Amino acid sequence: MLGLPGAVSGDGIDAPVAAHYGSFNGEQRTLVGGEGFVDLSHRGVIRVSGPDRLPWLHSLTTQHFESLQPGVPTIALVLSPNGHVEHAMYGVDDGEAFTAHTEPGAAAPLAEWLDRMRFMMRVEVEDLTDELAVAWRPGPDGEGKYDVFPRADLEKYAEAAGPACGMWAFEALRIGRGEPRFGQDTDHRTIPNEVGWIPSAVHLDKGCYRGQETVARVHTLGRPPRRLTLLHLDGSDNRLPTRGAAVLHGEKEVGFVGSSARHHEAGPIALALIKRNVPIDAILEVEGLPAGQEVVVDPEVGLHVRPLR
Repeated sequence: MLGLPGAVSGDGIDAPVAAHYGSFNGEQRTLVGGEGFVDLSHRGVIRVSGPDRLPWLHSLTTQHFESLQPGVPTIALVLSPNGHVEHAMYGVDDGEAFTAHTEPGAAAPLAEWLDRMRFMMRVEVEDLTDELAVAWRPGPDGEGKYDVFPRADLEKYAEAAGPACGMWAFEALRIGRGEPRFGQDTDHRTIPNEVGWIPSAVHLDKGCYRGQETVARVHTLGRPPRRLTLLHLDGSDNRLPTRGAAVLHGEKEVGFVGSSARHHEAGPIALALIKRNVPIDAILEVEGLPAGQEVVVDPEVGLHVRPLR
């Protein structure tokens, strides 16, 4: 974690970086205003180099790498043969190598899997987590930009990009936009159609890749088994639900809660993955907290329908 004044450590998977620097509501407003940065140096980083890297990644992942231009950020998933999401990576190609970041602790297993798939291709896969750091800055388009740079330059980056904002602010805005986080808002059964990763992370007009049959079938026929939804939680009780807590419709369990946060405008919110056939106007319950729904993923076609904000 950056040794900046006022930094308060987080917990769970984000414990290595600052949760906030004194005012997570103020930090949200700073980011919404287009200023500041967020330290994400606990994320893993991999690099894929070599002349065959783009067609090779094209064949292995959900994204269209063959047409990827240098400097254009992209999201790619690695699926199981049954279409379940096993890895998610966010990266940019610079014309010589594709550098991507992943969830904390996920770089090593991703690099190991990719390395096993090289066969005779002219590619090299490296886990550079110990050498490279990640940060996020808000952009004029409201979506923001990830920066990857030498870990030794983290303090210098902070001085130039400040003011620093913590993970609580970053997460609250991400949840408010309805953006899923792999491993936090997903489970081992998640398919891309359920959480709105089509078309951002899944290119539907490309050749065969592992898990494609499931994705294409659900997209063509519609009606994915579950859907990501934004929950507006009752704020009268000053607490957030536990990650993984059951979501109830009456007495019936219909899903689970992923990420939760206190949004500076919307109040306590959470992302939940629930069964597709739960009425979208139903009041749900999580650990005794009533929760209204706001649609993130269309329950019929599996596309992200909520405008980013």
